[in-house]
Formats: sequence, C-alpha cells, structure tokens
Amino acid sequence: MAHIIDGKAIARKLRAEITAGVAHLGTLGIRPGLAVVLVGDNPASRVYVGMKEKACRDVGIFSDEHTLPAETGENELLALINRLNNDERIHGILVQLPLPKHIVESRVLEAIAPHKDVDGFHPYNVGRLVTGKPVFRPCTPYGIMVMLQETGIDLTGKEVVVVGRSNIVGKPVALMCLQQHATVTVCHTRTIDLPKKITMADVLIAAVGRPEVIRGEWIKPGAVVIDVGVNRVGEKKLVGDVEFEAAVKRASHISPVPGGVGPMTITMLLQNTLQAAKLSVGEL
Repeated sequence: MAHIIDGKAIARKLRAEITAGVAHLGTLGIRPGLAVVLVGDNPASRVYVGMKEKACRDVGIFSDEHTLPAETGENELLALINRLNNDERIHGILVQLPLPKHIVESRVLEAIAPHKDVDGFHPYNVGRLVTGKPVFRPCTPYGIMVMLQETGIDLTGKEVVVVGRSNIVGKPVALMCLQQHATVTVCHTRTIDLPKKITMADVLIAAVGRPEVIRGEWIKPGAVVIDVGVNRVGEKKLVGDVEFEAAVKRASHISPVPGGVGPMTITMLLQNTLQAAKLSVGEL
C-alpha cells in the first residue's frame, strides 16, 4: 500500500512558518495585504474565496475582498485592478477564475502589476518561470513541488508524466519538474496510447479534471502519484483524476482527494503574498 501524502499536514507546517514571517514584517510596520476579486456568483468560486479569506486571517494577512456582480463590465474591472495596483496596503492581487464570458481573461490577468501577481499568471512571471528565475510561481504547481520536496522525493533523472496541459497547472508544473532535472512528458486529450505513457512514469501528475479517468492498473509499481483533480460525483463525494482505490495498491506514494494538493494551493498563495510584501521592503 502506498504512503499517503498528507497535504493538510504539510500545509499546517508551512502556515506556521508563514505566520512567523508575517509577524516579523509586523515589527517593521508592514502587514501583508491580499486583494481578492470575485466577479459573479459562481458557487465554487465563492467557496474558494471564503477559504482564502479564512486562511489569510489565520496567518495574519490583511484580506481585502471585492465582490462584483456578474454583469460588471471589463473596463470597470480593469479600473478596480488599477486602483489595487496603486494601493500601498495591497501586496498581492488575485482575480478568481473563471470570469464571466463577456470579460477577456487575458486582459485582466495582464493588467495586474507583475510585482502583485501572486497567482503567477502574468506573462512577466510566466517568462521568469520559463527561464528558471521565477518571482511568483503559480500556486498549485508550487504546492505540488513543495509536497514532493517535503516527502523526500528527488526528481533528478526521474521520468515524470504530466497529464494535462493547462496554463494553470500542466505547463508550469512541467517546467518546474524540468528545473529539478526530471525528464518530462506532457500528455493531453489527443495523446495516442495514454495508458502506455502513464506506465512509464516514475512520477505521475494528473491534472485532467475528469473523475478517475486514469485507471489504477496503468500505474507503474512504485510510482509516485500526485492527483490534482477535484471532481464531484453525486451530491457529496469528491474524487480525483486517478482511480485511487486501485492506484494506492501499486504506487509508493499518492496524494488523496480531498486532503492532498488542495490545502497546498491556498498555502502557496499565502507564501506568495508574504514574498510580495517582503519584496516591497527589500527583505528578499
């Protein structure tokens, strides 16, 4: 049976360190501030925003929420971001995705000042990541890499297979694994013979968004499995992208859903906000 990678426990450890970092900045008269912008009433987005606000309070970060109606115009949203860019209390800006269809997501993300882009989605920060000199790493991939590090998993020379090619998870986590000297294969919906690719993986990172689409028998014995997917089945049950009950019998390590990558994502958002505040006073 695989060792279960406890994202909640790792997140608790990191949040204690973040709390100490926030307290240190307090002695310098600086309180890290995070502005969260929510457009519309998407239930899942509202839950995520609430979780982020609570996490901020727990570590001492100032949280500034802006909830806008779904019919908010793009220019109005851009004007708000401009105000937040110039607000000295705010060190990080997060615009909750997805946005209503009438708003062009790329314009909004590019309007955030790069030094306040704690989601790591601005082209400037993406370019820094590609060149191996990141300032802010996207939170979910960042959390995955910290999970692997905290679990003692060295990627040097390993075959890493990433299933999913999104700008939010798949592409950036592939880059981060390359920077740790892994050999990386990125798969997607048009990959021919996906099961064969997965059987090659020493480390599998699944970020597809389809419930249990990756079968347990595809997992290489002894592989490390990081399951990013959060899929609702029925009214209450949450499952990942990997068939957990079968995979846990073959893998050496596996992250559960829930309780794996999810807690790490919010924790790395807090870490990025703390880093942004430190950068504002030359602490890094």
